[in-house]
Formats: sequence, C-alpha cells, structure tokens
Amino acid sequence: NYTMALPGLAKKKLKKKLNEFDADVIHIATPSLLGAYALKYAAKHDIPVISIYHTHFISYIDYYFKYAPFLIGKVKQAIAGSQKAFYNNCDKVYIPAECIREELSEMGVKRKRMKIWKRGIDTALFSPDKSDVRLMHKLTGNTYPTIIFASRLVWEKNLETLFRVYDKFQQSELKVNFLVVGDGVALKASKVKMKNAVFTGKVSHETLSVLYASSSLFLFTSVSETYGNVVLEAMASGLPCVIADGGGSADFIKQGVNGFKCDPFDEHDYFIRIAEVLSNEHLKSQFITEGLQFSNKLSWDQLADTYFEDVLKLSGKKKLIKA
Repeated sequence: NYTMALPGLAKKKLKKKLNEFDADVIHIATPSLLGAYALKYAAKHDIPVISIYHTHFISYIDYYFKYAPFLIGKVKQAIAGSQKAFYNNCDKVYIPAECIREELSEMGVKRKRMKIWKRGIDTALFSPDKSDVRLMHKLTGNTYPTIIFASRLVWEKNLETLFRVYDKFQQSELKVNFLVVGDGVALKASKVKMKNAVFTGKVSHETLSVLYASSSLFLFTSVSETYGNVVLEAMASGLPCVIADGGGSADFIKQGVNGFKCDPFDEHDYFIRIAEVLSNEHLKSQFITEGLQFSNKLSWDQLADTYFEDVLKLSGKKKLIKA
C-alpha cells in the first residue's frame, strides 16, 4: 500500500509554499517525482541540497525481472543513470555503508558528494533484558534453540534461500525452531514452504524486541538492504547473527568476531555456520558480547549532531535558529 506524490498536479501550490518557507537547505528523502521536483526547484533558486540514500532499488531488479532476464541489464542501466543524475546534483548524500559507497561510485555518483552516516539504535527498546523464556515456550511448545528471521516478507529479501536453509534443518538431526516475524506478499507462500515454522505476522516494535531477546540466533538472508536495521536490532538484543554477505548489513559483521557472513545463496554455508554457533557456547558468547559493544556505539544523538553540523555548513549560517 504505497502512495506517490505527483507534483505536476500541484505545481503552483508547491511553488507558493516553498517560496513562503524560504529554505536555506532542502532535504530530499528519495529520488521520487517529488524529489526530482525539489531538486529542480533547489537548482533554480541556488539552494543547497542534502539527501539520504534509503533504498537500494537496483538490487531489487533481479527479483522483479527474473521471468524476463533479457530486461535486467537494460533496467539496471536505466536506474543507474537516473540515480547518477539525481545524486550528483545534490551537495551531500548520506549513505549507510561502505559497500553502498562503492556501488554508487561504480554507477558514476561522485565520491566527494557521499558521506557515511549510519543509523542509530534504541538500546533501551532492543535489549537482552527483554528475554521472555515462557513466551518462547508458549510459541514453540518446546525448549529447542530458536532461529528468528525478521523482515518484510517480499521476494527481494532472498526468501528462496531462507526456505532452503529451513529444509536443511528439517532434514538434519538438529532440533531447532524457526520463528518468522513480518508480513508481506510472500507470507502465504512462506507458510507453505516452512510448514513447521512459527509465523507471527506484523508485530509492534515492543513485541519484536521481546521476540529477538527470547530467541537463540538471528538469521538474515537478504542482500537488498542499504543498511539492515534488523541486524543491528538483533545485535542490541543479545543475539548472535548469521547473515548474507551482501548489501549494507554485511558491513556490521566482522567475520568470526561478532558474527558470520555467508555466501548469500548457499544454504549449506548458512547451515554449517548456524550449527557451529549453536553448538559452541564460547563462540556464541563472543558474538553476543561483540555485537552488544558494536550496537551500543551507534547513538542517534551523535548522528543528529553530524546532520545539523552539515546543514549549518551548507546553509552558510553560524548557528541554527530554533522555530
């Protein structure tokens, strides 16, 4: 259920509002039609622009066009061209991970315009203290280790690999539970493919924090993330993480130190790594400790300070005036 702004239908009203506001800096959230309109307005009025790279659209193309592979190259080329044109006309572009900088650079986005700006984490919300053993027993009906996967259930999250990992465990002698948290167009298919898994559907952040902290390990197969908030949330909740070596979330993991990164589409690699963590208490404890230390360093206050410092520099003002 997405909505889209169509600035072409309200040009006069938009222009009037923008002129009245008289911005010193324009922040554009995404290169949509509205974003393109704002970029054009900023250029015409010589107003600096800051943007944040939220969605790695180009990584979705392999999934959306898998039944028309002859179009994949052309569509990716078109997206790369449009993003290059958009972001090279911004004064500063916040990106969440080093790998995203490299990919955008390959598209032709100028490196001097990009700046690493991660995301913060609410460590009061996501915490090991939220663990509820009784809740997990109620959900699963047993005391086996629980592997949690939290995401929108859409095909670009590499769900096919998740299904194969699930099958590997079902065929093995290892007793584990699979807990799938989230909703989406692939929910029905996921339930068919993972018949013995527990599905919660969409839950609140508070409920999610309890489910994280009450699980044994976090599994994430997606390679389409620009950042991967769920990995950081799992770390802050005291979970060892086994994730795909791809997308922005891969930057969180230092291999064998605070988690494992796997060949994104190799279910055997995930199976071996997960089994290793679950059978090795020392390694599991190490991943938990390192993950907590890593996540605790990401403060929203520090990120906000960086943002407002950059806004001040772009505006040419010495200090911000509070509204």
